[in-house]
Amino acid sequence: MENKRSDEVDTLKTKFFSVWHNVKYSWALKSKTSFSRNSPVLLLGKVYHFKAEDDDSATEACCEAGDEDSVMGNIEAFRKDFASRVWLTYREELPPLPSSTLTSDCGWGCMLRAGQMMLAQALILHFLGRDWTWSEAMSLQPLDTETWTTTAAKRLVASLEASLQSSPRPSDEGSPPTHQAQARGSAEEADAHLKEMYHRTLVSWFGDSPSAQFGLHRLVRMGLTMGKQAGDWYGPAVVAHILKQAVEEAMDPGLAGITAYVSQDCTVYSADVIDSHRAPRAGPASAERSDAPPSPQSDQPVSASALSDSRAVIILIPVRLGGEKTNPDYFNFVKRILSLEYCIGIIGGKPKQACYFVGFQDDSLIYMDPHYCQSFVDVSTSDFPLQSYHCPSPKKMPFSRMDPSCTIGFYSRNARDYERISQELSKVLQPSAREKYPAFTFMQGHGRDYDLSAGLTSEKREWPFIRDPQRTVTTTGDFVLL
Repeated sequence: MENKRSDEVDTLKTKFFSVWHNVKYSWALKSKTSFSRNSPVLLLGKVYHFKAEDDDSATEACCEAGDEDSVMGNIEAFRKDFASRVWLTYREELPPLPSSTLTSDCGWGCMLRAGQMMLAQALILHFLGRDWTWSEAMSLQPLDTETWTTTAAKRLVASLEASLQSSPRPSDEGSPPTHQAQARGSAEEADAHLKEMYHRTLVSWFGDSPSAQFGLHRLVRMGLTMGKQAGDWYGPAVVAHILKQAVEEAMDPGLAGITAYVSQDCTVYSADVIDSHRAPRAGPASAERSDAPPSPQSDQPVSASALSDSRAVIILIPVRLGGEKTNPDYFNFVKRILSLEYCIGIIGGKPKQACYFVGFQDDSLIYMDPHYCQSFVDVSTSDFPLQSYHCPSPKKMPFSRMDPSCTIGFYSRNARDYERISQELSKVLQPSAREKYPAFTFMQGHGRDYDLSAGLTSEKREWPFIRDPQRTVTTTGDFVLL
């Protein structure tokens, strides 16, 4: 009897917190973000200037979809580029998450959502190329106060009614949709249709259902093996390892041409990355039916990487850029990293509040915010709406507020590409008068050659520079806090 009563109390608590989080993260009002017209804006390796050469007018511009903005330069190109990035946020009314009764990730899943966004950017580079933009990006409506509060009020009423009536949650048992590329009209139309097929299939991989390749349910289930449960807060290093496992275990044949690598103790071992590029990945036979787009071909942005003996590699590097706060000496380093086209962004944020950093202007970071609760979308339908997976409103945050614990991501198409990336990053990582120690290092050989501890606990993954105290081996890759 007591156990039954305790279960009822737990269920009631879960519903109460779900309602509270839905209200809290739906009523967060959005103010417009101001950008200077006099300074360039960097977005994942692309540079945008908001001021025309002969423009001597006001020095600030608001960047918001739907604005009637007279700013010259290429602000429209920036807005379209930003809105084309995949936006993953809190969701509600989900099928219950693994080993829990939770049906929403509001209040705790922000780092997983940030990790999903970074992985989505890697897949965009892999399948579509950096120059791709979504054709409907400029038609997105701004997240204004009226829209947010009206939606939140309806959501609150529905949640309270569901709690009182104990109504069942919707479930999603379908698999991702099948999209067949068809030649229509001109070559340009056929190419646009093909890219949209890639785009829609890519988004479906992040759907909030147990069957989605990189959905929240699968990431939470993998987190269980690392001591994390649904409702726990995930750090950027743990998420890096979860993403690696998710990519390696993805069963869709369309993902056979890509894998992931996580650095060890802030050190990237080049031989391990090269092996990842070359080694075939165990998976379903290529003859198996797939809902993914066709495998990429060589040398074109939309099709760039899958020779039978070569795979692309997502390189994830957990780092710590200071002690309790980010050391200002690392600010320029972060800027240089975000200026590279093969950078897929940085997951980090403010303490206990994760976000996905995609660019900067002057002394402010530009980021995508997962802290907005949206309703469940069934991605198993062929025409599911894409609008809620794209954000019209960039946000900015001073570098000084950035949490020092973060994970940096890069996309390497093949072994030759990695050689170029490692050489360029080695120059970026060269210590300067201010930056006495690099955030991470490259070393030749394999990690096993340095006798590193293989079995790290989830706690140690949160502090990637800590070595096994039982070991006495040291390398030039040791991390030193400033």
